[in-house]
Amino acid sequence: MESFNGKVMMMMARDIFYTEMDSPIGPLTIIGTKENGLCNIEFGSIEDVEDRLMAWLKKYLPDGELHYSDQELLPVVQALDDYFKGDQQKNFDLPIELHGTPFQKKVWNELLNIEYGSTKSYKDIADAIDSPKAVRAIGTAIGRNPVPIIIPCHRVINANGKLGGFTGGLDKKLKLLEIEKTPCLLKK
Repeated sequence: MESFNGKVMMMMARDIFYTEMDSPIGPLTIIGTKENGLCNIEFGSIEDVEDRLMAWLKKYLPDGELHYSDQELLPVVQALDDYFKGDQQKNFDLPIELHGTPFQKKVWNELLNIEYGSTKSYKDIADAIDSPKAVRAIGTAIGRNPVPIIIPCHRVINANGKLGGFTGGLDKKLKLLEIEKTPCLLKK
């Protein structure tokens, strides 16, 4: 409860919804709000990612109350399912509620310009956002992308053509690039 001009006000918890789905890269836990859309995608089941997810929620949505709901996140699940089948070959058209620093959001928005089936290097991203010396910071921001696949961080590779890193693991990154039939990949 909070006091405002001597009156006691009840703070309403914000409803945060989650669901899980199976995918070719393993289970995914999807988090979103009714008001603003998709907030987070975690690699793994809710049991696998609960600690990391709760820390993320505490940091970015501290007024949130987590509820399971297939229905609230059905458009996200359907879009991801289409992607994994190879039917979604353009950027996703989903509302997203991004939480991060202004620099991170700038990087994540630039990732949306990488077309399906293609890749860019970390240096390409740094140059595109007019931060040519920030290649390492670009990598850090990409690693903190809260909605992988939707914001295609898996399409960023090293300048030498090698995969680079991926928060979900290089096996998942490689599988996502294979789904997109991305040419000219070296496995490590």
